[in-house]
Amino acid sequence: MSKIFYVFLVLAAFGAEAFVFVKMTKPQKPKIDIVHSQESVQPEEPKQTSIILTGDIMLGRSVMTESIKLNNYKYPFEKVAETLKKADLVFSNLENPIVADCPQTNSGMIFCADPKMIEGLTYAGIDVVNLANNHTRNYGQEGFDETKKFLGDSGISYVGDNNLAVKEINGTKFGFLGFDFVTNKLSDEVLGIIKESSARVDILIVGVHWGNEYQDKASKIQMDTGQKMIESGADVIAGHHPHWVQNSEIFNGKPIYYSLGNFIFDQMWSEKTKKGMAMRLTFTDNEYTSEEQLPIIIKTIGQPEWETAK
Repeated sequence: MSKIFYVFLVLAAFGAEAFVFVKMTKPQKPKIDIVHSQESVQPEEPKQTSIILTGDIMLGRSVMTESIKLNNYKYPFEKVAETLKKADLVFSNLENPIVADCPQTNSGMIFCADPKMIEGLTYAGIDVVNLANNHTRNYGQEGFDETKKFLGDSGISYVGDNNLAVKEINGTKFGFLGFDFVTNKLSDEVLGIIKESSARVDILIVGVHWGNEYQDKASKIQMDTGQKMIESGADVIAGHHPHWVQNSEIFNGKPIYYSLGNFIFDQMWSEKTKKGMAMRLTFTDNEYTSEEQLPIIIKTIGQPEWETAK
């Protein structure tokens, strides 16, 4: 008996209500629960980036002669490199030009370093150096140009030539600038550069050469200058030149380190010139969230070590 004839008999026997019954019991397509059919979307974990700031690095004079004597151009960084390399970025002030015919000397105030000394910078993972200071042009514009070329060839970025260096880490754009206020003054042009650079990056870090040598307190000029730079868009200010560690402050939620002191130097004639402070900053996504002080001491010419185990 065919299915059509069977249905006809049922309808004949029970009337139209049976048709309703047939329709009601007809198999339906299963409903799809959209919520449970999709993979669960987990919120993205905040990304943390660590940046270490250091004070003055001077690879000439006795630092260079000691490295040459030991035939070890990593010598200045050997006791601090491991910690530096763990950071996502390292930003330092380079207190000397790098020139091909740099003479060996243990005295004088005209600094330079042999290009071989760059091996220490790359070994320690130094990413960006500030060249805006009162010794960068000890060998004139030619020496300055040589320095930039040697650094660029080694993969080390530099600032201090009216340029912005940008490093993108974990999706955040970190910008770096450098200014010399030992031989120059804060100007509207500088504030304009800071404002323009700030708009191009997420976090702007400014290296500044300023202040009075061998003073442990920032001057009023330093403080006024630092605050104006923050107001113009700087997020972090890393100061150097006094050769002593100076005070710091948080202004409008942004840190200003007025002087981080020496990091690598041959000023072995006083306790304060043998000490320095590196700062490890942590950023969570685009926000500054914490700092850690990393004090150093230079017990042997040009070779810092951490005061406490890292």
